[in-house]
Order: sequence, then C-alpha cells, then structure tokens
Amino acid sequence: MKAVILAGGLGTRLAEETERIPKPMVEIGERPILWHIMKIYAAHGVNDFVICLGYKSHVIKEFFANYLTYNADVTVDLNGGRIQVHEMRAEPWRVTLVETGLATQTGGRIKRVMKYLDGEPSFCLTYGDGLGNIAIDKAIAFHRSHGRLATVTATHMPPRFGALRLEKDQVVAFEEKPEESSGWINGGFFVLSPKVDTYIDGDETIWESQPLERLASDGQLVAFRHHGFWRPMDTLRDKRHLEELWASGAAPWKVWS
Repeated sequence: MKAVILAGGLGTRLAEETERIPKPMVEIGERPILWHIMKIYAAHGVNDFVICLGYKSHVIKEFFANYLTYNADVTVDLNGGRIQVHEMRAEPWRVTLVETGLATQTGGRIKRVMKYLDGEPSFCLTYGDGLGNIAIDKAIAFHRSHGRLATVTATHMPPRFGALRLEKDQVVAFEEKPEESSGWINGGFFVLSPKVDTYIDGDETIWESQPLERLASDGQLVAFRHHGFWRPMDTLRDKRHLEELWASGAAPWKVWS
C-alpha cells in the first residue's frame, strides 16, 4: 500500500521556519517532521510514498536525492567520477516526488497524484505536519472491514490551556490541561479508495470541504477513533513542544525501534 503525503503548502503560521524551507522539512530532533511521519507509516509496513510538492519543492527533492549518501559510508573517486556506497543504513523506502503546483489546494494535489497509485484498491493519506502514535495497520483493517470509500482518523484536540470546572456560575476546580477535549476532530490520517477522485473537481478543490462533506452525506465516510497521542505542528510553540518530547527520549509517536 502507498501513503500519500501532502507537503506543498506555505505553512504561513510557522513563518519563522518556513521562510527558508517548506513546513514538512522543519526539523524535530535534527530530522524533518516529514521523516518522522514516514517512520510512523514504515513501522506498520507502509514503505511506498507519494509526496505532493509545491512550495520550495526543491528542498524536499534535494533531501531525498542525497538521503542515501547522508546515511552511508561513501568513497568518492574524483578521478573516475564514481561514488561507492558502503554499509547503507537508509530505510527501504520508495519515494515518488510529484510537483502538484504552488497554489493547488489539498484536494487538487490528491487528484494530481492519482496516476501514481498504480491501481491499488486503497491508499493512505496524511498531511506533512502532524504526528501521532496512530495504529496505521488497524486503521487500514478498519477501512477494509467497512467497505466505504473513505476512513478518517478521529482524534481529540490537544489541550493547550488549563480548564475551569464550573457549577452554574461557580468555579469549583482548575484542571491542568485535561488529557482530552469533549469533541472529535479530523486527525489527518486517512485510508481511501482511489474512487474518491470522483469527489474532487480540480486544483481549486479543498479536500477538507466539499469532498469530505459529500462523502459524509453519501454515507461513504467512516471514523477510526484514535485515543492516543496526536499533535499538529502549526506554530513555533508546537514545534518546541514536539522537540522537548523528542529530546526526552520518550516521544509518544516514536513507534519504531
């Protein structure tokens, strides 16, 4: 199975970092968040990726073009014009990098990469800025068991602030960043049938708007509930929080050994 990763947006809310690199290349522990996302999928047996490029696409292309030599011992024969790779330590990934346009919306990017899915009956989809200990294998099995066109991972909004517990107008307690909010949100890890292509009109289509709404109204969208860790990287504060978790040696999304 392939995993499609949306990595072409501008990332304007993280402008401190994204003025020079695309958001998926912002580093957590000296590795791009894109790498962390791919490691999550690979831990569940998904090693074939299609990455939707846009803003500063050359940065992502250069990262993967040089990834093999970054993670191996090499001998460079300057006279013979050859590079010999020793003891390769790179992951067994196959990565297809697709130019999906600078201004293309999320739905349009998905539509543009359909030709690279090789006719498989389903594929994974996620964004290039969210981490979680998602049970990808269980989400795939859940999707297959329901036989619908689309499965979205439902998760809870991560707590950002402490909460007040009220009884009428009386504050009775303070809760320090409760573990879960009451509602479910789109956690961004999808399993889809290629037939969702028919719900996407073109480059201007926003995946999170008309396609998902129409899939839901047609009874073709089901939710895989995730009760574990999930965090987006929307702001510099989010980035610093993820870096602190990684530096602690107990990052919840590190599901690989």
